[in-house]
Amino acid sequence: MSDAPGLPKRDEEEEEVTPEPEDQSDDSSEEEAAGDTDMDFLRNLFSSTLGLGSADKVLDELTLDGVARYINSGKCKNIICMVGAGISTSAGIPDFRSPGTGLYANLQKYNLPYPEAIFQIDYFKKHPEPFFALARELYPGQFKPTICHYFMKMLKEKGILRRCYTQNIDTLERVAGLEGEDLIEAHGTFYTSHCVSFCCRKEYNMDWMKEKIFSDDIPKCDKCSSLVKPDIVFFGENLPVRFFTSMKMDFPRCDLLIVMGTSLQVQPFASLVSRVSKSCPRLLINMEKAGQADPLFGLLGFGGGMDFDSDKAYRDVAHISTCDDGCLALAELLGWKAELEELVKQEHARIDSQGKKEKAGEGKGATAAAGSASAAPEPKAEE
Repeated sequence: MSDAPGLPKRDEEEEEVTPEPEDQSDDSSEEEAAGDTDMDFLRNLFSSTLGLGSADKVLDELTLDGVARYINSGKCKNIICMVGAGISTSAGIPDFRSPGTGLYANLQKYNLPYPEAIFQIDYFKKHPEPFFALARELYPGQFKPTICHYFMKMLKEKGILRRCYTQNIDTLERVAGLEGEDLIEAHGTFYTSHCVSFCCRKEYNMDWMKEKIFSDDIPKCDKCSSLVKPDIVFFGENLPVRFFTSMKMDFPRCDLLIVMGTSLQVQPFASLVSRVSKSCPRLLINMEKAGQADPLFGLLGFGGGMDFDSDKAYRDVAHISTCDDGCLALAELLGWKAELEELVKQEHARIDSQGKKEKAGEGKGATAAAGSASAAPEPKAEE
């Protein structure tokens, strides 16, 4: 399964951190946070390599049943979900890299020099039209959250979701009921937008951006006339500072990591799987195995990657299926399946009803405007 619509693969797996001169405090905070987390990672790596510390086996078996029994035991209270594009494909949103159907395979009509250019900040500033044309096709609000999104909402309602780290920019986690504190939108969001000028940086809300995009206007700043870009992370831009600060607090406390719908190829997001404790179980729900340790690193004694199949495997479980089917299967083992299906049914009905009301309101407004425009002014009586 490919990575999130939200972000293409960054600079051959590495993220370039480019300081933004207008906000030095944020940059220094990000550098400190990234430095701290790098040190934590190295400590864990050397501890694993040297055989220091214990690696307790928490699951009684490395299966979905084993994960379900662990959750139902009451010992699991700080679940972190890491999600990518695969959780949204059943909503009709394409992922990036699937051959034939992925986003990168269908960008020919935009005449790009290479597919990733549509998310390259320098290219965007010179040629914004392709990005905004694509944004009209994929704009949030045209899709409904999936079973997988609502499964995470249930984890929140049951008080065992610590955080969801998402690569996606479709905002479906928010639509499903996860709020700002529940989410780390690692690759940004359409929820807010900013002027790209370092000297301005005026903020705009989602409704403002939506109006501009669907009126075929290139969004320009009301204050300085520069381009306005949704707050999604392009190539050449920093990840949000909150990504770095939160992962330092969250991952050491995680007692179950659930990874869904991502190929774990984009850094630094992919490296998060290595930041949980050595005894923390990790469940992958995906169409193929992902995040496995590089064989060369294994020979050198370096750990951290997922290990599903070796004789040394003790905590990683791979459930190969669509994300929706995997979440339904886990919900059934937990005794939550009927509750989950009812939640999805109710929420989709609510979204459909809300959409009909909005369309009806737009139709009435358009009719009134047309009537007003067609009404001829009464001629003045001749004196």
